[in-house]
Amino acid sequence: MRATMTLILGAVLSFGSNIASAQSWQPPADNQRCPSKWGNGDQRGSGNHMKPETVLRAARLIRTGETFELGRVLSESMPLSAGRRFEVLTKRSRMDPGSNHRGSNEELVVAEMGQVGTQFDTFSHQMIGTSLYNCFKLDDIASRTGFTKLGVENVGALMTRGVMIDVAVLKGMEMLPNTYEITAQDLQQALTRQKLTLQPGDGVVIHTGWGKLWGKENARYQAGSPGIGVAAAEWLARQDPMLVGSDNTAVEISPNPDSRLAGPVHQIMLVINGIHLLENLKLDELAARQVYEFALIVEPLKIQGGTGSTVAPIAIH
Repeated sequence: MRATMTLILGAVLSFGSNIASAQSWQPPADNQRCPSKWGNGDQRGSGNHMKPETVLRAARLIRTGETFELGRVLSESMPLSAGRRFEVLTKRSRMDPGSNHRGSNEELVVAEMGQVGTQFDTFSHQMIGTSLYNCFKLDDIASRTGFTKLGVENVGALMTRGVMIDVAVLKGMEMLPNTYEITAQDLQQALTRQKLTLQPGDGVVIHTGWGKLWGKENARYQAGSPGIGVAAAEWLARQDPMLVGSDNTAVEISPNPDSRLAGPVHQIMLVINGIHLLENLKLDELAARQVYEFALIVEPLKIQGGTGSTVAPIAIH
């Protein structure tokens, strides 16, 4: 009888284990995540960290005045997600008849200006179903000419302490494999190695080395990339950053190892926690110089009702 009970108990435990392993990450219901910690109706999320003391804290990190440009050059040859485009058409706009022979040139840019190149994602970009950050509903705020709430024009200028977490160096690689999921432990170990700790309001950027492919192997760069997984994203969100970025296409591992999930880190950051994302950063110079702490400055274009903006952030050491 005891042997029979042991077999039954073992089968139950095994079955329970299989059930647990079959479970996948699920986003919380609206009533579990709203209102935001920043208050009912808030549209700024982690941008609320932007205060005079945040700027002063960042400014105190400037030692040499050396600047690092973290934005990519926008061109038709850059990697683009399916369905997105970027075209520049030059125009000879003036040739004045005056004696000084003044001529002028302009350009027409045809592009998804919110979602090309080094790009800043804001809260109208992602949803859980049709529910956005702070439980704004798609039908209530979407219009043909942009979003009436949660548009990128609400973000403004951001200046904060920037921290680069170099996971590639931690793993002894120039570039992480495309299927590598960065864990919370990876982030913690890299920070320990760099003798840094995160503080609320930081701009956290993660170096995977994937940016080395930009403009050289665009198809490979775009097909998939290493990045943070769900557990790492939830750990980072608990650190209360102003923004999270990386030198890959989506900050998160793409595609997700769990075939049932599509872009869960975007939901964790943008929809659930109201934390902005920065994609396609140029981090090679910072990594080569081992500059892990700096003043970070980024300001999105004020696109009325936009879901994001192409940006050209700078790090000042």
